[in-house]
Amino acid sequence: MTDLTSRQKDLLKAVVELYVKGGEPIGSELIEKHASLGVSPATIRNEMVHLTTMGFLKQPHTSAGRIPTSMGFRVYISDLMKEKELPVSAEVSIKENLWQQRFKENRLLKEAVRGLAHRLQILALAVDDEGEMFYAGAANILDWPEFEDIDVARFVLSLFDEYPTLKQIIGQAVGQDPLHVLFGEDLGYADLAPTSFVFCKFGARNGKEGVVGVIGPARLNFPVVLPYVRYTSNLVEQALRSW
Repeated sequence: MTDLTSRQKDLLKAVVELYVKGGEPIGSELIEKHASLGVSPATIRNEMVHLTTMGFLKQPHTSAGRIPTSMGFRVYISDLMKEKELPVSAEVSIKENLWQQRFKENRLLKEAVRGLAHRLQILALAVDDEGEMFYAGAANILDWPEFEDIDVARFVLSLFDEYPTLKQIIGQAVGQDPLHVLFGEDLGYADLAPTSFVFCKFGARNGKEGVVGVIGPARLNFPVVLPYVRYTSNLVEQALRSW
């Protein structure tokens, strides 16, 4: 993956997880207090400088602390984090709710986004093979400081009126894995910089595809969000292929 040392990996993991919890830039004192790295604050500061130079962390202009970059988040997701297992009760409930709507694709996708928005307290979306969009939980983004910037909130919500833009964003996902994570700072739209998109492609009838996922801040709780999105998408695909 990368040439990071074990200490740097542990430090990057600590920075990401503390940032996800608090949303504020992370300083060496906070890491020393909450992460058991077994090194001095001076060593932590030096390693944070190295991680910044390598592009895994960045320093906001108004703070001495650091926050993860999209590259740092991607390394965390692919190599450092451990996904949470969905509770059996959640799996059963999600499947029951979706299966009741399996013979009507529109109702199925509406239930999929409703369930994701409710369980993750975030904005959920789905796009079918015809390009029709469904979303739920729009008000949830207002609970995140990243969306207090009206330009950020307006741009995200306008995606559901401007399908070509959303289609272009989804089209930036490449790779064989149907689950994708895109970070706003990589997407070419300034107002999306503090955001991230997590979505999973599902197979529809006649070889067509759709997507289901969520939009939120870059600091989503990925160990929880990813398995919920993947599980929901897999159930949607199973439901659509059951008739």
